[in-house]
Amino acid sequence: MAGQGQYEELARQLSAIGAVKRELSRILPPSCPAGSAAVLHVLQRHGEMRLGRLAELLAVDVSVTSRHVTHVAERGWIERVADPGDRRSRILRLTEDGTDVLDDLAQRYTDSLAVTLREWSDDEVGQLNTLLDRLRASFGDCRTPAAGGRTSGSSPD
Repeated sequence: MAGQGQYEELARQLSAIGAVKRELSRILPPSCPAGSAAVLHVLQRHGEMRLGRLAELLAVDVSVTSRHVTHVAERGWIERVADPGDRRSRILRLTEDGTDVLDDLAQRYTDSLAVTLREWSDDEVGQLNTLLDRLRASFGDCRTPAAGGRTSGSSPD
């Protein structure tokens, strides 16, 4: 088992991950801020759902989630359809355009990481992937990438 000092250093390193996430968020196009990207990621990962469930998975207030949903819906990246079980409610569904945006974001993240880590060996990148996956698994199923959210292990997926 690791010593207390190692866990303290790990806590410092994980806190610094926020800087990495902020830097990665700079590659987002102006039309797709981090909150919008998070909505699209959750819908891609978990499928269609109601607003309340989306807010729960993002770990943010429904009013904040609603603003993000309005933003992506106005751009045609998601659609809101009547819930057959309750016509007063809406189901949020990712559109083909939304999937295209996610594909673009994934390419931007990949390109940015490739440039930033260009001096790393394939083995080092592989080790990092393995260890981060193991860390995430140690905390259980991480629900979603959330911009500024409170979910454990949130990341761009």
